[in-house]
Amino acid sequence: MKKIMTIVLAINFLIPSISFAEKKATYRFVLVPKDSNPWFEQVHEGAKSAAKMLEEWTGSKFVIEYRPPNKADVLEQNKIMESVIASRPDGISIDLLDENADRTVLDGALKQGIKVTIFDSVPPLGMELTSVGNDFCEQAKMASEKLVKLVGGKGEVAIMMGVPTAPNHMIRARCHNEVFKKYPHIKVVAKGVDNDEVETAKSQAIKIMQAHPKLKGWVSCDAAGPIGVGQAIKETGKVSKVLSVGSDDLPELVELIKEGVVESSTSTKPRMQGYWTVLALWQATMGINMPKRIDTGIAVITKEMAKDYKGY
Repeated sequence: MKKIMTIVLAINFLIPSISFAEKKATYRFVLVPKDSNPWFEQVHEGAKSAAKMLEEWTGSKFVIEYRPPNKADVLEQNKIMESVIASRPDGISIDLLDENADRTVLDGALKQGIKVTIFDSVPPLGMELTSVGNDFCEQAKMASEKLVKLVGGKGEVAIMMGVPTAPNHMIRARCHNEVFKKYPHIKVVAKGVDNDEVETAKSQAIKIMQAHPKLKGWVSCDAAGPIGVGQAIKETGKVSKVLSVGSDDLPELVELIKEGVVESSTSTKPRMQGYWTVLALWQATMGINMPKRIDTGIAVITKEMAKDYKGY
């Protein structure tokens, strides 16, 4: 990663046409995730790693504040955003819960001259904000195609939706459906809503499997969903009878993959997202023209890979 930054810094400071902002002694960036899910703690770890690297390279101090809502609630997230904006940080990065409901606070931050990026999501339509994440549709299609193959191209399946208003969860849900519609013998019989909470996902999955005893498999749209689904599969004695292809790479999910409860997962590389989020905010404060999107890619975690999996 240091080699990458060497190239980035060298290119930036050798381009005479760019007018850089004056370097500050201290930068303060705030991360506002969807909720307090442990997945976001990994994003936070990546952000702190980037801050440490930038301190070594620039001599400035980089303060990373982490302000998660207690749950996936738009009003609570927006209250946090309003409080953060009032404190006038150098930059804010947010994982959107609802692009329409979040638009006003994003506009408010920009009007105050605060740099704003989006992580693990896409910006609201018409807002030219840099986003850090992966191709959510591709990620969902990889998982759905895998499940279709595992069930032999026929049977009943279900989708755990995550937070229905969250842009990335909405995209994954739509693309799961697009894949399943291609196969005439695949039928989506249920959709659970877990609001990014493991216990909710578990209870929803149990109810759905009880209502649909012929269910063959699951896909999920969030990090909590496949953990709850996996726990439900174990609790109901349906391991190997009901298959699950998960999302993301929380330790609990990796353990379920090791056990063979969840077949595999597609990961969004949370630590890498946090790392590049901080780099993007710093570059923006320096007056650099920013790309529309920074794609951190998708990792596939199988049972064999899970044995030595360290995370991204």
